[in-house]
Amino acid sequence: MDVLPIIPAEVLAPSDNPTTSGFRAHLSAVYALTQTSPHLFASPLGPFTCGRESAYMPRFVFFGPECPRESWRLAFLAGLDHRDMRGSRVVLALIELLGQMAEAAHGLHASFFPIVDVAGLFFGAPHRALGAYHWGRNQLPELSLLEKDARLHGYQGFVRIETGEPGDDVAVVQINGSPFNPLDPDLEIVTSEDGETMPVRFEAGLGAHAAVAGPLTVADDLPHPTFELILKLPGTWTMVRCQQAAARFLLRFLWRYRAFQAYGQHL
Repeated sequence: MDVLPIIPAEVLAPSDNPTTSGFRAHLSAVYALTQTSPHLFASPLGPFTCGRESAYMPRFVFFGPECPRESWRLAFLAGLDHRDMRGSRVVLALIELLGQMAEAAHGLHASFFPIVDVAGLFFGAPHRALGAYHWGRNQLPELSLLEKDARLHGYQGFVRIETGEPGDDVAVVQINGSPFNPLDPDLEIVTSEDGETMPVRFEAGLGAHAAVAGPLTVADDLPHPTFELILKLPGTWTMVRCQQAAARFLLRFLWRYRAFQAYGQHL
């Protein structure tokens, strides 16, 4: 197992406000990182119209060293409700961790969408709960962009980060769809060992064809079997604690998934 670095204090939220406190500054810091990193790129989706304004959805793409063109691809989603910024800050912290450890991320190809509810956060649109919609049966501009991006890139997996129930003091992990190779159904991409960075409760997931909302609603149109991993952060935790523990948990997941990918290529 790779040694995981501690996230520097300047990466963490300056307060425990779970809404928008510090998000813009953190987002700007990640944009700045793309100017110096040979492996991280800013590639916003859009434009789309918000009232009289043109808007873009922030997207960051990471290519690890020696990343082949046919590499498996993951997409990380957060901020589907602009009132919940915990997941957004975790995604930004994860990007910065990868920036520190780029040389260890051989073959990794991932896209990051730290704020999906762009209209709500930046333009004051009313609450829409974007995580509750079918991607192919709505006219919401952000979800239309994600649908087109998913069809274009054919992601093998989606990782959604959000806050769980207010009283939860453990993280909840649910895997929908099938991330497993049919030749080896016992191969797991998330195990109890990954919960060393924070307490985790695993919940039963749904099959890809049972999805009524989210990315798996367009799974039949993608070129590969697709899964969705949902990480629900403890509602009782501070913003800082969520960033530290969840970003490191997701980094462990990425290392395991990278090993899973290498295994699959040699079957």
